[in-house]
Amino acid sequence: MRFDPANPQYPHNDRFVLSKGHAAPLLYAAWAQAGTVPVDDLVKLRQIGSDLEGHPTPRLPFVDVATGSLGQGICAAVGIALNARRLQSAYRTYVLLGDGESAEGSVWEAAQVAEHYGLDNLCAITDVNALGQSRATQWGHALEEFQRRWEAFGWQALVVDGHDLEAILSALDQARATTGRPTMILARTLKGKGVSLFEGKDAWHGKALKSGAEMDGAIAELKGQLVAGAEAPPIPAPGEGPIEPSTPPDVSKMPEPGYALGDKVATRAAYGTALAALGAIDQRIVALDADVGNSTFSQTFEQAHGDRFYQTFIAEQVMVGAAMGLAARGAVPFPSTFACFLSRAYDFIRMAGISNLNLKLAGSHAGVSIGEDGPSQMALEDLAMMRAVPNCAVLYPCDAVSAERLVAAAAAHQGMVYIRTSRPKTEVVYQPSETFEIGGSKTLRESASDAATVVAAGVTVYEALKAADVLAKDGIAVGVIDAYSLAPIDAATLIQAGKRCGNALITVEDHYISGGLGDAVSAAVGTSGIDVHRLAVPEIPRSGKPDELLERYGISANRIVAAVQRTVVVA
Repeated sequence: MRFDPANPQYPHNDRFVLSKGHAAPLLYAAWAQAGTVPVDDLVKLRQIGSDLEGHPTPRLPFVDVATGSLGQGICAAVGIALNARRLQSAYRTYVLLGDGESAEGSVWEAAQVAEHYGLDNLCAITDVNALGQSRATQWGHALEEFQRRWEAFGWQALVVDGHDLEAILSALDQARATTGRPTMILARTLKGKGVSLFEGKDAWHGKALKSGAEMDGAIAELKGQLVAGAEAPPIPAPGEGPIEPSTPPDVSKMPEPGYALGDKVATRAAYGTALAALGAIDQRIVALDADVGNSTFSQTFEQAHGDRFYQTFIAEQVMVGAAMGLAARGAVPFPSTFACFLSRAYDFIRMAGISNLNLKLAGSHAGVSIGEDGPSQMALEDLAMMRAVPNCAVLYPCDAVSAERLVAAAAAHQGMVYIRTSRPKTEVVYQPSETFEIGGSKTLRESASDAATVVAAGVTVYEALKAADVLAKDGIAVGVIDAYSLAPIDAATLIQAGKRCGNALITVEDHYISGGLGDAVSAAVGTSGIDVHRLAVPEIPRSGKPDELLERYGISANRIVAAVQRTVVVA
């Protein structure tokens, strides 16, 4: 590899991803050999005060993405290799997999995307030691089974003796000389090579040697195999190239949203418009799609910036995994799909959170408001899913203006963001000059005589406004808050509203009751003595027209009116 050990984050260093993250001690030892980790620190492995954790994380400057959840490293490596293309950089990406993790479907999602893009700057190595955690792997040492699969996916597949350094170096040279397709090196190895106690033997995964005779004997055997006079070869210097800024995109250059009050525009369409505008002001903005760009409207970005649009087809795991790799190397990726399908990639999202990556996820077609497509397409768990990720901002705009402004805010935010967009066209309720910030909210109705305040987000904002109009005719005033930022949530405004109206807040959301807006509001006001009455989808829904579904599942204007009336009577 060509890299500067004194500057592990130099943009044009060759990159290495340890997909089999449980081999972390080997990674740390290699970097100690390269001079980046003090050798004395190796004995602090897994200690609470050490960054040499049980699996690698980006706490270490030479680790791009957290690994250890198997099947993810190769997906991230695809994104890292795509980023080299974006930068027109000569850096190469290497990734080491285990043979056991090759059973993961995400590995093969990565295989097809890497072949589709002809990533000849990507070289993977599979450690075929034939042993998994609890038993022998599926194909054992039948390397021809691995080879024919990788070749079927369009990769160059090279079989080597994994203990023959000359053979390995020759294969790496062949990979570097290959153009038009990625390379997989299949290395036949023996687990525990060189120590007779456990060489090639099962039931040793994750076990340490006992101090005393076992450890001393193993060390003695290994010392006996050292080559006299062997020295580490010099590390080749990396290439040169442009250095991108590390500051967030300057979203002040974004054009003002071009909508008028009363226009009917879906927030998913506004998302696409804003994303394309972002792409015009910053080359680091990239978009990824899983064959639904004409529904999420990421196609708007593709039409404007096709060279920074990456199609993974119907493979959400590699879409998010590649976005992780791109984010790790300085891009600002926006992967988008139907919100419900992000659940397929949730383990990747979880690991992106551990990596503290600057990832911007967008999920469209959320809730029963999508209508006739039915429950398989209705994301009703996504807010809970994303709120559970530490430090992830969760945004849910209700109209086109707020959607465009929040897409820009997401780009400027350093860290993970989830943007929930809706299928139906909704009325523009905000002036184009209105500003939105992560952690804020908008109070749409408010009076000193409010009997309650309805807290809504997305499509239910409109149901809340309709309910407020109906109640006003009966002499009942209610406030309405658009809680467009669920995480972080605007606790101060919610507490103030609750106290103003007799400690009564009513939340209404197009989401299951657990983990969504109601829980977010309850957590925010829970220590202030404010009651939260929750309206949410109470059961698995069915197909129907959007208005029918909102009514049937308890989140329509009529249901809000009834909830307010009950609350006022109780109060």
